[in-house]
Amino acid sequence: MRDLIISDIHANLEGLTAVVEAANGEYDRVICCGDLVGYGADPNAVIEWVRENAAVVIRGNHDKVAAGLDSMEDFNPLAKRAAIWTANAMTPENFEWLKALPKGPVIVDDYYAVVHGSPRDEDEYVIEGPEVRVAMEAATQELTFFGHTHLQGGFQLKQRKVIIIGPPFPDESEYTFQLSPDYRYLVNPGSSGQPRDGDWRVGAAVYDSEAKTVRLLRVSYDLETAQKKIRDAGLPTLLADRLARGY
Repeated sequence: MRDLIISDIHANLEGLTAVVEAANGEYDRVICCGDLVGYGADPNAVIEWVRENAAVVIRGNHDKVAAGLDSMEDFNPLAKRAAIWTANAMTPENFEWLKALPKGPVIVDDYYAVVHGSPRDEDEYVIEGPEVRVAMEAATQELTFFGHTHLQGGFQLKQRKVIIIGPPFPDESEYTFQLSPDYRYLVNPGSSGQPRDGDWRVGAAVYDSEAKTVRLLRVSYDLETAQKKIRDAGLPTLLADRLARGY
């Protein structure tokens, strides 16, 4: 089974479309690690695509806030404005569907788990240091896909030693690594809508359960259209500008 793993789309339809087209014919199903909405101008189109095409979907923190399940007190002013706009822009059907999304971890076919933030807390950021080891030790599966940070790559752990898995270099479109039974893995497929690692290209991953490989993808997309939609919607222009910087 080959799974296309996506996360943190953030209502960027152009980004989502690009990663799906780049992986066309190379996956059997779609798995989403959350944050379908927030920041971008196409919440309904993104939700409807995911509803129709994804086999497994969990919620992210922006999904919770937009659906009224959580307060926005921890959001910065940009995120708050986007969340309010999103809540008003969603159709009633999409609002209710988003509200009903499960929280992670969700186990997929006994192969791996999907979470939004961390195996122990769906809102926790796993970036570096002690939280990486704690998160990996809390995982119930040898392989866990997570999102939330918008940083593609991840970590592998063996005997409490953490090794960083990097994303493709800016001049590369993919990076493939082999999974070893001797390690535990936390892998972030990257953001399919708002990367924050200095590379403006959107990200995704393809997991092959037979070959035991993970392929990290970086894909160029129609950035200008995504930016124009944000500005035309009356969302903060900084949300459009930051897409070009990859942060």
